[in-house]
Amino acid sequence: MKTRTMGNSDLVVSSIGLGLMGMSGSYGQTDDEQSITTIHRALELGITLLDTADIYGNGHNEELLGKALKGRRTQAIIATKFAFLPNFSGINGHPDYVKKAVDESLRRLGTEYIDLYYQHRVDPNVPVEETVGAMADLVQAGKVRYLGLSEASSSDIRRAHAVHPISVLQTEYSLWSREIEDEILPTVRELGITHIAYSPLSRGFISGELRKFEDLEDNDVRRYIPRFQGENFSKNVELVDKIKEIAEEKNCTPSQLALAWTMANGALPIPGTKRIKYLEENAASVHVELTPDELIRIESVSPKNVVHGGRLIDGESYRRNLKKVND
Repeated sequence: MKTRTMGNSDLVVSSIGLGLMGMSGSYGQTDDEQSITTIHRALELGITLLDTADIYGNGHNEELLGKALKGRRTQAIIATKFAFLPNFSGINGHPDYVKKAVDESLRRLGTEYIDLYYQHRVDPNVPVEETVGAMADLVQAGKVRYLGLSEASSSDIRRAHAVHPISVLQTEYSLWSREIEDEILPTVRELGITHIAYSPLSRGFISGELRKFEDLEDNDVRRYIPRFQGENFSKNVELVDKIKEIAEEKNCTPSQLALAWTMANGALPIPGTKRIKYLEENAASVHVELTPDELIRIESVSPKNVVHGGRLIDGESYRRNLKKVND
């Protein structure tokens, strides 16, 4: 496994991570035993960056990771997040809440420290300086090693970084989700912040495994995301087929090609999966090297804004449908 050093830190991590959200619902049925086995296999493959959050399964995901890492804590880099209230019912960035949230995460994870602690979303009602100031106190106290932000604006990133060095910014980023390229990516590169790409396969769509809407389980929140619906779905399958053609010529899978593309663009991808088969496939993407000509060809078949349908649904719809699929 290849490694890299996180921005503004001495934290060395694998060049690809593992997103754990899907192990606690959202994308169909889950199995804790299967998920723990997958986490253990990730460690065997040298994947050290394991990404969770207190909101995933309302604490279940952190507890799951804690069980998986019992006796293996030193093998992993734990990244977790706070800010969302249970069931995505709101956002809280108040300093008192930060201190409460970290203690609850530490308890669920069964660890004395968190390697990378994110503000999951910036609270519009609390200045980011106040939230990051409280996060900096956690570093001073030894509960957290390094700080991150998720889905923050360029302005918020700069304001936060002025209070305490920010090591990473996490955003959705893939061949189909490139909104951050205009302003946010230049900001993090200027400040030496590592960019973490979640959903680097557009929630599994670019893998090519999904061919029709009915492939999604009834309790899969992707059913409510625009790019997975109606005519958008069929048009996006056509885009995947073009990516697949290039992948076949490269002797790799569409997933590996798309992950190699994110790494070639400076990001550290954290694709999520519950299954060892896809974990191993994704891990092998670190050895796929794309030439300048290949990058140009990928851009020609999958240019910016080519995808049909948005990547998100509004917050209230997301909360309502997430509750529906997890009930």
